[in-house]
Amino acid sequence: MNGVSMIDALDFRPAAQQSSLRATIEDSVAAAIVSGGLAAGELVSVPALAARFEVSATPVREAMLNLEKLGFVEPVRNKGFRVTHVSVEELRQIVEVRQMLEVPVVRELAADFPEGPRTELHDLATRIDAASAAGDLPLYLAVDIEFHAKLLSLAGNDRLVSIVTALRRQTRLTGLTEMLGSEELTASSREHAELLVLLEAGKADEAAELMHRHIGHVVGWWAGLPEEA
Repeated sequence: MNGVSMIDALDFRPAAQQSSLRATIEDSVAAAIVSGGLAAGELVSVPALAARFEVSATPVREAMLNLEKLGFVEPVRNKGFRVTHVSVEELRQIVEVRQMLEVPVVRELAADFPEGPRTELHDLATRIDAASAAGDLPLYLAVDIEFHAKLLSLAGNDRLVSIVTALRRQTRLTGLTEMLGSEELTASSREHAELLVLLEAGKADEAAELMHRHIGHVVGWWAGLPEEA
């Protein structure tokens, strides 16, 4: 499938309805790449995206150049941009690093989970569930990132949040599109609320185990692969 037909098949919203054209385009294309809607090696042209979003080429070009800086795409002379490839082994390494960083934080938070951010985190968990049920992948991924960043920020280490966010940008969830409406996606979505319940109850071991398993979905369900029960 060529770049234009793949773009036409994606569920992009007209960017003219949004406050920031560049940000909307960037978020939508990034979500399509992460979820596998735009596959590794796929060519994406600025004119095709501009037509799909019903905007001029300028905000599209700005969005694609920023995605290049973030490692999502690479330029192809006179053709546009090619979606970069992330191997299974690279994904496994990303998962291992995230588990090393995030699981201990969750364990520590369970010992003294602050009251202040609980309502916001529960609201984010609810929005993740709603986006999953609606099949809205861009929103699902955006709110999922927001949830994890907010949770990690409670450790008081901005560098940690930046590192994990950067690792997430390198992730590809190639099986996510096929998971829409599945029991696995529903279960994965609900793990956010389940994690909060465990943290509020001070159940450190259970919360840490859930976070470890949740991150592991990157090389399991979200990669279109089975997981052990």
